[in-house]
Amino acid sequence: MINRNITLAQFRGTFQQPDIFGYYGDFGGAFIPEMLHPNVEELKNQYLKVIYDEDFQSEFRALLKDYVGRPSPLYLAKRLSEKHGTTIFLKREDLNHTGAHKINNTIGQILLARRLGKHRIIAETGAGQHGVATATVCALMNMECIVYMGEKDIERQAPNVARMKMLGATVVPATSGSKTLKDATNEAIRDWINNPVDTHYIIGSVVGPHPYPDMVARFQSVISEEIKWQLKEHTGSELPTHIVACVGGGSNAAGAFYHYLEEFSVQLVAVEAAGHGVNSGMSAATTQLGRPGILHGSKSLLMQTGDGQVVEPHSISAGLDYPGIGPLHAHLFESGRGTFLGATDEEALEAAFELTRLEGIIPALESAHALAGLNQLKLTTNDTVVVCLSGRGDKDMSTYMAAMDNPSKQ
Repeated sequence: MINRNITLAQFRGTFQQPDIFGYYGDFGGAFIPEMLHPNVEELKNQYLKVIYDEDFQSEFRALLKDYVGRPSPLYLAKRLSEKHGTTIFLKREDLNHTGAHKINNTIGQILLARRLGKHRIIAETGAGQHGVATATVCALMNMECIVYMGEKDIERQAPNVARMKMLGATVVPATSGSKTLKDATNEAIRDWINNPVDTHYIIGSVVGPHPYPDMVARFQSVISEEIKWQLKEHTGSELPTHIVACVGGGSNAAGAFYHYLEEFSVQLVAVEAAGHGVNSGMSAATTQLGRPGILHGSKSLLMQTGDGQVVEPHSISAGLDYPGIGPLHAHLFESGRGTFLGATDEEALEAAFELTRLEGIIPALESAHALAGLNQLKLTTNDTVVVCLSGRGDKDMSTYMAAMDNPSKQ
């Protein structure tokens, strides 16, 4: 483990990109079955050459602009700012096509898969936003799409399941374990093992074996790339004092943090799902409860028992209901570069209703956790805070409606 007594300056250059073995500090790597070795090696050897090819970048940027609708706005939330006594901007990833940041990554990966000669796409999804984004790009590119989703998540995210099916995807329920994101990922990996030649696995977060954490972070880095010039237009400076994002696996946070990882004056704040409370036994606060372990192909922090069995997570938010975090975020936590907070289910609900009533924006439950983190920060009138609003709340209306029927939950 990293010695927290040494200065962040000694870690300069270790945050934005992993080493040649895919490690951010002590975390990362590629722990994979032998059957997947050719696929992962092909990706590792090709992904940087492909995604920085001029033709790739031209097509990728054109689709982000004309299909996704980028740049997404950086919105000064005046009433929310007044409530917190500071200046708060919202990076409106909820306004992207499909309703979340996930489309940034799936556009990139579908273009990569096509250039690698793959014609069958698989994905995992929790809240359904990554599944919808994957189904969307598969429809766009006329590719077969299979999405694995926990049976529990299928029930609580019915609108997104319907969208995936309408887009032509086959949605396969994961019926083992907690029947949530972890189990959907297990099923997707099994599929990839059985179909290694023609299939590309579009992982939706900064998790999995190298090069996925780095590759997904690069595709999502368009978020912080835009924040820099948009914030300068608003304030005259590219540098906020804080960037706040929710973290499950951590792709929206990785994207929002990416161009600020080496800007040590900017506080990077990641908000995990504390569920019913960090120590309640029903939580997904990995940095508080986890220890080093290997899950889904990489070494990171993982909620586990003394003998290494995965502890089932809990969150009201399907997209944060995961027992680990990406290796980049584990490194940010262990090094002290990132500040990691936890927001409970009730705190997330309160933050969602607050944003809706103050700004007329209904956030996804995942994003509501980031908003809830604002209450734990000691903010001043001189601070400039950017919150990554990673998705819109349409998919969570059944949960919000239940909360409206129970006013004590608001």
